Amino acid sequence: MGRMSASAAWSYTAKATHWALLGRDDWSGQLSFSPPVLFDCDYKSEAVRSSDAGGTSPDTGVELALRQVIYTEHSTVKQGDYVLIGESSEADPIAAGAAEVRTVVRDADTFDRVADDFRILT
Repeated sequence: MGRMSASAAWSYTAKATHWALLGRDDWSGQLSFSPPVLFDCDYKSEAVRSSDAGGTSPDTGVELALRQVIYTEHSTVKQGDYVLIGESSEADPIAAGAAEVRTVVRDADTFDRVADDFRILT
């Protein structure tokens, strides 16, 4: 990662850990990951409500899920990778308690135009 923007240096004061998914063994299904990489971030957790279309009760098929949203300039995270809020040197992200990345959203660096910002959603 290149130079951090001034606004990111001010706001991304927490640390997170990233394990890139390298592949899956066809026979065993075993996942393989890169070594852990630390990066600067900020984060929040949010409850996401979803429901199916069936039923007449408003509670039919309702599911609440908790997801993490990580804000960062760390640009190499992809869907299927694993991230952990906090620092870890554990080689196995699942053993470390990391969450799988569901999507990554890219946002412009509106103020400094140095490095784009990313929202990593688990």
